[in-house]
Amino acid sequence: MSVEPSLTDYAAVQDYLFSLKAQGLKFGIDRMRLLAAAIGQPERAVPCVHVAGTNGKGSVSAMLDAIFQEAGLRRGLYTSPHLVRLGERVQVNRQILTESEIMAYTRELRPIAAQLAAAGGVDDHPSFFEFMTAMAFLQFARKSCEVNVIEVGMGGRLDATNIVTPVVSVITSIGLDHCEMLGHTVELIAAEKAGIIKPGVPVVMGRVPLAAERVIRARAAECGSRLVSVSEVFGAELAGYPPTNLEGDYQRWNAATATLVVRELVGRWSINEAQIARGLLHVDWPGRWQRIRLGGRLVVLDASHNPEGAQILETSLARLVQETGRAPIVVTGVLGAVRARPLLETISHYAAEIHCVVPQQARACGFAEMETLVPAEFTARGGRIVRSSVDTIFPGEDRCNVGGPDDVVVVTGSIYLLGEIMARLAPQRGPGEGRLQDF
Repeated sequence: MSVEPSLTDYAAVQDYLFSLKAQGLKFGIDRMRLLAAAIGQPERAVPCVHVAGTNGKGSVSAMLDAIFQEAGLRRGLYTSPHLVRLGERVQVNRQILTESEIMAYTRELRPIAAQLAAAGGVDDHPSFFEFMTAMAFLQFARKSCEVNVIEVGMGGRLDATNIVTPVVSVITSIGLDHCEMLGHTVELIAAEKAGIIKPGVPVVMGRVPLAAERVIRARAAECGSRLVSVSEVFGAELAGYPPTNLEGDYQRWNAATATLVVRELVGRWSINEAQIARGLLHVDWPGRWQRIRLGGRLVVLDASHNPEGAQILETSLARLVQETGRAPIVVTGVLGAVRARPLLETISHYAAEIHCVVPQQARACGFAEMETLVPAEFTARGGRIVRSSVDTIFPGEDRCNVGGPDDVVVVTGSIYLLGEIMARLAPQRGPGEGRLQDF
């Protein structure tokens, strides 16, 4: 029998968690139910909002957290993946899980996980994501949170977070992403997302394609769950949607989704419309069309990693060109050709230069693959494609080495690329934990 290494320091804990992640994805909620039962079912200790969706689920989660802060509630926030530090996934009042807390929880959970595997077989050993989900539920219960916002990791029906019975279920959007896991049509993906709907629990539905809407409505009806639709309440005109400090039309759609969620909770907590409005204007969610200044030039950081995101990026880039009067220099790196193709096609319409970077993830597109996916028209009209790296482009916390002082730089693509860059721009956050990012 092999002896597991002792978890004497944080590096050893990182290695152990990475060993779990290296075993790959494990869908299904039976293992998570076993783990939750073994640790006292902490997911039942605090009422929660459960948020699924192809895009926007992180932004909506952050918006809800900001509104709950305005209402004076002690709140837990569970999201994934992290940008820089693993502890970002689990936050109480926006304080991330510390290294010492991650060490303590890992030491607590490892023997329990081993017992589950010994009793039921190796397939019953919790995955990396299930470990993190258990840490979140334990932290929120032990810190006496009053409300939790729980973001789905992937899909919904078979996601580890789906052991919760929330006070509201949320589906922010439906698009084609993770098709190899969730299905190759919006109907199949909608069915997976709608798997978070629980009997009698109200559902808030963001703007989704009609085909997806039919699936979600059918599931809600089957569960006897009242469904509230953003499109029905706020209509088609953007002017009628709530403002937020996060840029982009789609963020106003997300703000409307968050608004409807909180309205469903008014009877449970004392939250008024003024608090909702203030919260939406003070949302902390980095890397979503986030503007910063580096070396005097404007740099925009924007995670946009799937076909639906590429459509949103098209609108944002067009508006940026109109605003600045110049074509931006775009830095990008993506995971997989399915995501890279629509993203690079969109970028090529607006960029003066495309600087390709390979994120430090196994699924990342290489240089040659990215170059072949840039339409030929881009170089034909004089556009430049450059192979580069994060440390070359961003050599220090206040430096950007592409373009001149008057240029505009847009960094877009994988959220993992954004995390690598943020680790360099804000070293005070600590070293990046990239190998623990993917799922």
